[in-house]
Amino acid sequence: MIRFFRNSYIIQYVAIGLLCILLWVPSFITGHVEVSWRSPVTPLYNLVADLLDFSPYVLLLVAFLLNAFEAMFFNSILASHQIINRVNTLGAVVFLLLMNLLPAQTTFYPFGLALVFVLMFLHTLFAINQTQKPELYLFNAGLYLSLATMCWFPTLLLAVWGIIALGLIHKGSLRLHMIPFLGLLMPYFIYFVVHFLMGDLIPLWQAYGNYFGNLHLTIAGFTWMKAGLLAFLLLVSAMPLLMPRNYSFEKTVSVRTRVSMTVVLLLFGVFMLFLPGSPVQSGVLFLALAVLFSYELAYIVGIRWSNVTFVLFMLGVLAFHYVPLFVGR
Repeated sequence: MIRFFRNSYIIQYVAIGLLCILLWVPSFITGHVEVSWRSPVTPLYNLVADLLDFSPYVLLLVAFLLNAFEAMFFNSILASHQIINRVNTLGAVVFLLLMNLLPAQTTFYPFGLALVFVLMFLHTLFAINQTQKPELYLFNAGLYLSLATMCWFPTLLLAVWGIIALGLIHKGSLRLHMIPFLGLLMPYFIYFVVHFLMGDLIPLWQAYGNYFGNLHLTIAGFTWMKAGLLAFLLLVSAMPLLMPRNYSFEKTVSVRTRVSMTVVLLLFGVFMLFLPGSPVQSGVLFLALAVLFSYELAYIVGIRWSNVTFVLFMLGVLAFHYVPLFVGR
């Protein structure tokens, strides 16, 4: 299975499409979509939800198509930055499995919409060390992150990750650090000006104040199954450290730097799991794991037992989606 997805022919893309459909069929069967995440601090998510809320199936279809696009985009990011080989579709498969790990993720929810902007943010930061004039890249990175926060506000924490990432790629001057914040603030300047002209700027400020006032760390969204699953995924991501001889990684400095950036992103993802809301839907952790797993599978040497584990994991993910359909009846 791993060797099959190390290629990039039409048959691999057909298989990826079928996998995506299989993961989302149970959601279309139940037809349940929860859009109670609307908040003054998520204006883009509110806008899309308001436009499409006339039908749960339309919301699901848009979320499904967006998820499929994000999987292909994610694969192209990894390939263009040499985290996986250029002729490779492993990234898309791993992305689909992790970003649709449980039924709570196969729906229309804020991070699913924010993810397309987070991927643009990630792609831009990965590309910065390839240019001698990073100013436009940095401004775009801040702009993409700003749009992501307008879908799921906790992605604002990735601004701190961006600062650390700039340090890792030695783009750490004060002037360069200021440029992303200009991009980050520009959409909010427009957003606040519009509300000022509409005469409801003060309630908007109060909404942001209430959001920060109610922000706290919690373990309320965890169950034993979710905690065990997350611990297993984190353990598997550490396999190159535990069994280094089983991998033959790309040795270039730029690739190692991007992997180091992803490890730091993983730490941020773990922290963000404890923010209010379902930990499964706080997908920064799963995004970081998808990068690391794709990297590991692309360069693993002995794939016999890895194939078995990979197939069992895929079947387990499908079981998470289909078993509740029969148990619930």
